[in-house]
Amino acid sequence: MAVEESVFLVDPDSHPVAIKIVGRASFQNVMPLKDFLKDSAESGKRCYVFDFAECTGMDSTVLGVLAGCALELRKREPQGSVVLSRMSERNQELVRSLGLHRIAKLDTRKDEYPDIQAAKSLNNGEMDELESARLCLDAHEKLVEADRENQAKFQDVISYLKNRVSGE
Repeated sequence: MAVEESVFLVDPDSHPVAIKIVGRASFQNVMPLKDFLKDSAESGKRCYVFDFAECTGMDSTVLGVLAGCALELRKREPQGSVVLSRMSERNQELVRSLGLHRIAKLDTRKDEYPDIQAAKSLNNGEMDELESARLCLDAHEKLVEADRENQAKFQDVISYLKNRVSGE
């Protein structure tokens, strides 16, 4: 069975910064997005809109990366924002069940933000097992930071990942 092709398309010069997720987003391919968001925020960008029209699904690590971005932007002066746009009902359910709608704007109208014409694709480099475990641990800790109710949902995952990371 072939792995579904996925890509993150970005327009780093738009305002807000536009990011389009195509395919299934997962812990296996989200590191370039996390790096882009960190670099972009450090360069002074404060507003982001994510287009999920072509996103076929995502895992909790991706949601944790989005939570981390939204949480970091809330700490900045001036405060930044994250908009999650054109999401399927399933993806909206995931976002709401983890409390991300409280820290990011969920655009349910699906027409407020036009289809994103991204300027470049983020390349997905290979991660070793330890880098992957660190990414997943950080993402799941951000989900707990975003909504304390997520502690019970992810305590076993976090415990497992902490053991993996500490066993370097």
